[in-house]
Formats: sequence, structure tokens, C-alpha cells
Amino acid sequence: MNTETIYIKRKIISSLAEHLNCPEITMLVGPRQSGKTTILKRLEADLIAAGRQTLWLNLDFEDDFHHVSSQGALLQKIRLELGSGDGVVFIDEIQRKENAGLFLKGLYDQALPWKFVVSGSGSVELKEKISESLAGRKRLFELSTISLGEFVDFRTDYRYTDKLRDFFLVETAKSERIFREYLLYGGYPRVVLADTHQEKLAIINEIFRSYLERDIVYLLRVEKSDVFSHLVRIMASQSGKIVNYSELASTLGISLTTVKNYLWYLEKTFILWIVTPWFTNIRKEITKAPIYYFQDIGLRNFAAGSFGALTDNEAGFAFQTLIHSLLKECFPLADTSIHYWRTKDKAEVDFIIRKGAAVTPIEVKYREMKKPEISRSFRGFLERYHPENAYVINKNLNPSS
Repeated sequence: MNTETIYIKRKIISSLAEHLNCPEITMLVGPRQSGKTTILKRLEADLIAAGRQTLWLNLDFEDDFHHVSSQGALLQKIRLELGSGDGVVFIDEIQRKENAGLFLKGLYDQALPWKFVVSGSGSVELKEKISESLAGRKRLFELSTISLGEFVDFRTDYRYTDKLRDFFLVETAKSERIFREYLLYGGYPRVVLADTHQEKLAIINEIFRSYLERDIVYLLRVEKSDVFSHLVRIMASQSGKIVNYSELASTLGISLTTVKNYLWYLEKTFILWIVTPWFTNIRKEITKAPIYYFQDIGLRNFAAGSFGALTDNEAGFAFQTLIHSLLKECFPLADTSIHYWRTKDKAEVDFIIRKGAAVTPIEVKYREMKKPEISRSFRGFLERYHPENAYVINKNLNPSS
């Protein structure tokens, strides 16, 4: 299959295109192989078509890397290619540059006539130190792997982009096949474009190995990559379950501090999301055991050993992981947070959405439901806190039908 001519439309591209007209540095970050380079190449092509000058540098290539040996060297290259007029400079894999934050800050503060667009994989250096150095000088865009909505649009040839709800109601069999494929394989672009299960498996394995060998061993200086790999697999097997740090440390034969550090790395490199418990006393949330979800459901399945072949029980956990991703997509703002709820007698609610003082409980049910129903735990939360809205998410039940 020739994947080079196939383009999967990404929702983020319109926001990036709008920001090209702003003076601040445009910074695109996200997981390795989530499509950052493809998106920026698309933006560059649109700029060239509109008559604007561009310069592309990829710091994975030695010939390009030496142009960023200093700010002076980069300015010489830019002037050679773009002259002194307007233009857009793309720098891909910026995390390869040591002290990249200070490097970019120095360029921005010179009020140069060129717009800078940079991207990089999810290293701690990129997301923490570079972002901090560029406070007030950049806008950060975070790219995920392909979302469910983007996947459905792609699989239906963009025929129903503005009426996906109608498509789901009318084409139930097709919808189920598409949904099942996404639940099994996730949203890494190369995985989506691969034709066979074996190709998808080989690609997700390569992505996983590349992450361990490049982001973890090289960028984060984690020496015991085998232990780190075991941790990722354990987290995949208990995704959506409350984490016991001490048990993890004992199982892996490492210290409690190391376990917490490794999990922090997994958050900052776009592999895991942490979900803290919900309390009316917010200070309690940071002291209680969290739950972790994988950002890409296909990587979660691969690490759990169930890539492309979920049992009913595994499908339930995978579905919950997917719903968490959708909630993150729906509630990206800083004033909204996602939690879980559990009492000492083990009553629990999968997700609690908090916006200001308002909370919205959400229960996730993968099994087929013939009629609306709620669990005792969910009912207990409703009776105790009286939220204005509450939802049960099920893959097949349509209350309006």
C-alpha cells in the first residue's frame, strides 16, 4: 500500500494555521510518530502555495543540525535562504538542540522578521524546560494520536464530517466495525494506514521500541530500560485501576521514588494520563492513590499483550480508556479537571468532571444495555451530592430510540 499519497485530516491544523499569523513561536509537541512532521509539512506546502517563503530544518539530520550550532549560524542560514524579507522557519525535532529553550528565546527577543515554528517529541526537556524558557514568547499546541472522530472521518472518506451522529444511527453495522477497529488498534497514523494485522503489529512494536530506546534511554538517561518496559506493561494491564506504588516497587525491584519518577516520565512523554480522586476537600486529591490511562489505546493494547485481539473483559478496560481520551478532548480547558470517585466501602464512579464548583459524574458501561440503568455506586453519588447533570456512557444504547 502506498501511504505517501494518503492524508489523514487533523483538527489541530486549522488552529496551527491561524497562529502562523501571530509573532509568538508556534510550538507543536506530542508523542513520537503521532504525525507532527506530516502536519508541519502540510502547513509549509500551504504557505508555499500562497507565495510565502519557508525554510525547513530537521535536527534528526546532521546536515541540518549544524545550522543550529549557534544563533549566528542559524541566522546566516536563514538569510541565505530567505533574505531579509518575510518568511517562516520550521525546526523539526527541536529537542535535539541542547538548551533549546534559551536558544529560541534569544532568537525571539531579537524581534526578527521571520516566524518560527518548532516541533518535537515528548521529552521532558522539551515540555518542561523549553516551555518555561519561552514563557510569554510561544503558544504550545499538543498533538495526540488520531482521535476517534478523526478516524471515523478518515474511514468514511470524509462523507459525513458534519453529520457523524446521523451516520452512527443509520449505519450501525459499519459504525460497529469502525469503532471495533479503533478500539483494537488505536490511532498512531502509520498503524491506521497499515493494511494487515501483521503490519500494524510490526509498526506498533517499532514505535514502542523507539520510544524506549530514544526518549527513555537517550533523552531521559534511564539506564534500566528493561525495568521501564516492564512498568509500562504492568500499567497497561491495570489501566483504569487504582495504583499501589509500593506494590509496583516491590514487583519491579526498584525504589518507591524510582517508580514515581518513571510514572512522571510516562506522563511527560505523552504515554500516560494521571487521574486523581475527587474530594470536596481538594487538598486530599494529591495525597491519595491515582489512576492512570494510556493516551493511545493501541499502545495500551500492545503493552498489555492484547493488540488486535481483546477479550470481553479487556474490551471493557479499553473502552474506558477510550472514553477518558474523549473526555480529555472535550474538556481541554484549565478550569476543567477529570477525576474518579471511590469511597472506603468501594463505591465508585468512573469519572467526575469538575468545572468550578460544579461536578458531573460519568459512568462507563461497555456491555450491551437493553434499557437505561445505573449502578448502586452511581445512585449513591447522585443522592449524596445532587449534581445538576449525570451521564451513563454505553457503546450501543440510544435512549431516544
